[in-house]
Amino acid sequence: MTAVGERDPATARRQRAPRKQRKVSPSVQELGELVGFAADTVVAVWTSITRRRFSWKEFLVQLQFLASVCSIPAILVMIPFGVVVGVIVGSLASNVGAENYSGAVVAFLIVGQAAPLVSALMIAGVGGSAMTADLGARKIRDEVDALEVMGISVLERLVVPRIVAAVVVTMLLTSLVMALGIGASFLFQVTAMDVTAGSFLDTMTDFASINDFIVAQIKAILFGLTASVACCAKGLTAKGGPGGVGNAVNEAVVMAFIFVFFVNVGVGEVYALLLPPGGA
Repeated sequence: MTAVGERDPATARRQRAPRKQRKVSPSVQELGELVGFAADTVVAVWTSITRRRFSWKEFLVQLQFLASVCSIPAILVMIPFGVVVGVIVGSLASNVGAENYSGAVVAFLIVGQAAPLVSALMIAGVGGSAMTADLGARKIRDEVDALEVMGISVLERLVVPRIVAAVVVTMLLTSLVMALGIGASFLFQVTAMDVTAGSFLDTMTDFASINDFIVAQIKAILFGLTASVACCAKGLTAKGGPGGVGNAVNEAVVMAFIFVFFVNVGVGEVYALLLPPGGA
């Protein structure tokens, strides 16, 4: 027993012992760093434009590169997809006697979902992997550290032009693959499924308004921004030599795909809440 006014020795030891700090999960820490990098990038975009320090030369180089490596794969993916949509929609519509409403389904699938998603996956998988590899190689060669030593902002010099170019290319690709997908589905249904051109176009324009095309472009902007930020962040944090760059590329592509699908679900839910689908 202890005297009155004296502390229990076990209690005293517990009070003197330092508290163990809770370790933050690596995934949570990485997500926080990515959010901070995205915020810094947005500030860098605003600063480089307002202070007229935007690297137009690097932007044009990246724009040409992303357009050249992403256009052909996107076209090769979207044309068969439009034909497949025409086959499935045509067969289902003929079974229920609703052949005239095939254009409405094409409007929902291609305009609302497929076109921006295909463009985003091309940017993330083809262009994003190249951006991660390029920035990762610069990182392990100490080029990034050299720019910082010289007082040059890495975000303004390397990251901002790539992100802006990715957003612009994603928007252009979305318009291109949307036209190709609708055209392929239209031609197949008119020529092979005996759907009249007038009924296809009437139902498509009835169920797809200008708001759907605007939302598709908004999705393209968000998809390109999300994928390019994730890829640039992984490239600038690459370490461990060439093997580390390869790992960064793999992680960046997977991360960009996941973020794109989350953004797609979020935008779709908000759009359905604000503007419910309609039609005659």
